[in-house]
Amino acid sequence: MNFSFLSKYYMFFINGAKFTIILAFFTVLFGVLLGLLLALMRISKSKVLNLIATAYVEFIRGTPLMVQIFIIYYALPDLIGVNLPEMVSAVLALSINSGAYVAEVIRAGIQAVDKGQMEASRSLGMPYGMAMRYIIIPQAIKNILPALGNEFITVIKESSVVSVIGIKELMYNADTVRGNTFRAFEPLIIAALMYFVMTFTLSKLMGRFERRLKNRD
Repeated sequence: MNFSFLSKYYMFFINGAKFTIILAFFTVLFGVLLGLLLALMRISKSKVLNLIATAYVEFIRGTPLMVQIFIIYYALPDLIGVNLPEMVSAVLALSINSGAYVAEVIRAGIQAVDKGQMEASRSLGMPYGMAMRYIIIPQAIKNILPALGNEFITVIKESSVVSVIGIKELMYNADTVRGNTFRAFEPLIIAALMYFVMTFTLSKLMGRFERRLKNRD
């Protein structure tokens, strides 16, 4: 094992980690918004909305992420006539994928809230939307926070797939270092350690946040 290349290429790994974190942040942000919308559609009394959301979730969860990235990056520009930047394509594809999984997490969290909460809210004169916004969803978030934290960690790891369209995240830069140094394994070991540090740190932060929420209750 020879890690002498780090003195020259360490910034490749640091910059790659920055891109990975940025990708994961925006993916989770848009994925949660999309997932919340899909979850509300899934539990809606409208059969049309329920069918659309169910078909979306099943299709996205049933197809590989790499295929979805290629469709967004190569096929979508032909359909809309606009070439999307690589970063936009990556965030869009990852968010579309993450939203399908987050939707099921949020749906389960909402349905886990006691039905009496909604009935009590409606009896006080609250419209359905207001009751969901101020009563049901805040309680559901506490229930699903660990699952959302796990989704964030998953996105950090899955973001390595977008290297196939040229996004200079951690895995892409690690492969660049491998090509420049002709070292097959050492750059991958560094990348793996950096992924571990990011996910482990996030896991600990989420754990502390969950404990603070419980203490406030």
